[in-house]
Amino acid sequence: MAAKSDGGGGGPAVRLESPGGGGGGGGGGGGGGGGTRREAAGVASPPSRRYRLRDGCWVLGALLVCFADGASDLWLAAHYYVRGQRWWFGLTLLFVLLPSLVVQLLSFRWFVYDFAAGSTKGSAGSTKDSARGPRGCCRLCVWLLQGCIHLLQLGQVWRYLRTLYLGLQSRWQAEHRRRHFYWRMMFESADISMLRLLETFLKSAPQLVLQLSIMVQQNSIEPLQGLSASASLISLAWMIASYQKVLRDSREDKMPMSYKGAIVQILWHLFTIAARAIAFALFASVFQLYFGIFIVTHWCIMTFWIIQGETDFCMSKWEEIIYNMVVGIIYIFCWFNVKEGRSRYRMCIYYVITLSENAALTALWFLYYNRETTSDFDALILVCVVSSSFALGIFFMFIYYCLLHPNGPMFGPHAGGCIFRQQPAPAPGSPADAVTSPPRSLPRTTGGEREGAPGDRDSCVPVFQVRPCAPTPPAARAPRTEGPVIRIDLPRKKYPAWDAHFIDRRLRKTILALEYASPTTPRLQYRTAGVSQELLEYETTV
Repeated sequence: MAAKSDGGGGGPAVRLESPGGGGGGGGGGGGGGGGTRREAAGVASPPSRRYRLRDGCWVLGALLVCFADGASDLWLAAHYYVRGQRWWFGLTLLFVLLPSLVVQLLSFRWFVYDFAAGSTKGSAGSTKDSARGPRGCCRLCVWLLQGCIHLLQLGQVWRYLRTLYLGLQSRWQAEHRRRHFYWRMMFESADISMLRLLETFLKSAPQLVLQLSIMVQQNSIEPLQGLSASASLISLAWMIASYQKVLRDSREDKMPMSYKGAIVQILWHLFTIAARAIAFALFASVFQLYFGIFIVTHWCIMTFWIIQGETDFCMSKWEEIIYNMVVGIIYIFCWFNVKEGRSRYRMCIYYVITLSENAALTALWFLYYNRETTSDFDALILVCVVSSSFALGIFFMFIYYCLLHPNGPMFGPHAGGCIFRQQPAPAPGSPADAVTSPPRSLPRTTGGEREGAPGDRDSCVPVFQVRPCAPTPPAARAPRTEGPVIRIDLPRKKYPAWDAHFIDRRLRKTILALEYASPTTPRLQYRTAGVSQELLEYETTV
């Protein structure tokens, strides 16, 4: 039988193959229920990646940025109220509460499904610690606690703390429990990254533009305004880099991003978003109506561009459309890769458009600004700030791609540090889509498999050579072909989309149940084109 990962509808079939034929019972599926099938396989299981102290420090830094962003905005709103500036107070508070309510509702919805699914019969190994969910008064206490946390708008704080707890537990527990906690920590990291990315671009981005516009109109910068704008800007840059890092860490077919690369990426987005926001604020201080028309037009064009690219992020068509609309909001402020292949060309097109828009907005403001409140020298300084900030952002972007990109240098005649490119021969008998350790799930792709992207550094000869020579045969990194396998009757999504077991919570719950019941680390194997009908004969709905 195959455990159905979707609820009542017919979802992807999932089964666990373990050594020795039958084995013990596996965990149940989602709302629709299901079973598992275990078949013979090999016996090896490599250790999963360990949680490091720097990972915990990164989570604490993200939590501090989250606190600073929200607290500074509320403090500034109270400051406006005390001074009788009710219009600024209302707008500041609106951009704090409305996005927070949307994100809290989404977070609580995820909790409701995870907790309710974790407490049903046969849901061992769900997102809770024990194989069986808490009962009676304990369940009631959990519901009340989570309800209070989300009513107080602290859902993201709770998830950050839970991520830190799961990561530390993965360091302290025994081998099998350590792997289980690490897998759950990656799921929680993916959740908080998505939630915070949505919140920052619904809350921090408009808040940044609003406070900068107020500063320009008042021709002065108050300490609280500067603090709020700085916190919003840092939050935006941090979350883009953090999201990309967690996404790369979750996929075995991509090299993980180093913390040096993440910091440089923060600086890249920090300066480009700062230039963009200042240009918006200058233009909005003079042309309020036309600024609104410009924002809506830019969002429509970017959303159409994204939809035309046929992204593959969500599990349904309507969710994909909503996702594209949200990414369109992100494209108002900065670049965000949503599709594999030729991303450098799309990024160049985006930044040419952004540079043109920034120049046009700033030039229009410079021609029509109020010369009674702003001197020509101050206006010239603001124009220089916009241009120099954008130039600094592009400089750090080149630093990231030339020195710190996970795949190696991306520019130049021998991108990726390779003179000769040769695809490693796959290990005999190993499936191409097998996952070696949870939740990083597939062997890394080589340079020949990425469109316009370099291969791994391990498969390259040195860049500097005295004279041309034949390429050294690369050492093939054979994926593990032994041990239990969780087979998923779905094609694998391409980067930069999340794998289906991170997006589909029913599938995630089923995989956690099977992983918890397995004595060794299982591999994930998605459906390939050649075996699309292989799993259908095992599928049974209970």
